[in-house]
Amino acid sequence: MIRSLPLAALLALAAAPHAFAQAQAVAQPIPADGTVLDIVAEGTTTRVPDLALIQAGVVTAAPTAGEAMQQNAARMAAVLAALRKAGISERDLQTSAVNLAPQYRYQDNKPPVITGYQASNQLTVRFRDIAKSGTILDALVAQGANNIAGPNLTLADEDGALDEARRDAIAKAKARAALYAHAAGLKVDRILLISEAGMPQAPQPMPMLMRGKAMMAEADTAIVPGEQKVTASVSVRFLLK
Repeated sequence: MIRSLPLAALLALAAAPHAFAQAQAVAQPIPADGTVLDIVAEGTTTRVPDLALIQAGVVTAAPTAGEAMQQNAARMAAVLAALRKAGISERDLQTSAVNLAPQYRYQDNKPPVITGYQASNQLTVRFRDIAKSGTILDALVAQGANNIAGPNLTLADEDGALDEARRDAIAKAKARAALYAHAAGLKVDRILLISEAGMPQAPQPMPMLMRGKAMMAEADTAIVPGEQKVTASVSVRFLLK
């Protein structure tokens, strides 16, 4: 009796030769007279940050949910107006979170009692003039923003900076391979494999403490951009002869 295989099994068998051929193509044989050298190199580049991100929020509390939301909306409207006046474009303003939560009073052996409501509205602000960071922070506080994190200084063209670091990493790997080959009385024949380590993490924004009315008059918060280091790590396998 002849039994037929399920369709899925037939498809798997049909694809197997192709998959095996791909595997054979990747696993290139190493010549018997060759020496394999694995190099891990880190490339770097530095750039001055040209993009700032600020998380600005308004938190309000009131006896009722409606009052908490109304007060929050009024203060956030003032914050948005101040940002627009400072030259921040609409595409660089984004609401990231809006929350309303009851506030409770807890007592022993008694159910919690709602004492009021807390409303919060969080805004992500992006701007490309780092020199304005201090002025914008002071304007946010003056208009009622009381939950601020940032600025997080970063690069508008992160991919371009990372490509520079990659080129530097490859150049360092090739120079190191040439050094080892010369020391061993060999020469670099070719590169067999290049792999890149995981992407570097962007720096996280530092929280800014809430400032009271007595501190608002100080203003002119200084923000110094400095330089940002971008790194890329690669592993390169060379064949020496």
